[in-house]
Amino acid sequence: MMIKSRSISKGIAKGEIIKSDESISFLGGVNPDNGEIIDKQHSLKGKIIKDKVLFIPGGKGSTVGSYVIFQMKKNQTAPKAIICLNAEPIIATGAIISDIPMVDSPTNPEELTDGLIVEVNGTTGEITKF
Repeated sequence: MMIKSRSISKGIAKGEIIKSDESISFLGGVNPDNGEIIDKQHSLKGKIIKDKVLFIPGGKGSTVGSYVIFQMKKNQTAPKAIICLNAEPIIATGAIISDIPMVDSPTNPEELTDGLIVEVNGTTGEITKF
C-alpha cells in the first residue's frame, strides 16, 4: 500500500520506522557520533535513529541542527530517510544538504507505525508500506 506525501528532499530509502510524537532538536538532542537520542526529556531517549526511517512531527531548535544532520551523514549515523508531519527549515535543510530522502504531510499518518518497514521516495513523495 502506498501513502502520498509532499516531496522535500530527493532520493529513495527503505527501512524500519522509528516514530515519535515529539519534535526533535538535532543540536544537543542527538549524538552525531552514534545516532542516539540524548535529549533527557524526549520520549526516544536512548534510542538509535541510525539506519532507521525517522517519523516525527517536525524539528525544533537551532539552525545548527541542519549541520548536525550533515555531520551524522558523514559519520554514517544518520537516518535512512525522514518523514515529518510538517517539515520546517532546519530538518529540511539538513536532509537536502545530506542527500537524505525526506517527505512531509503524509495523507494517512496513522498508518505509519513504529517498526513498520517502508520505502520513502523523496522524489515522488510516495511512501510504500511493506
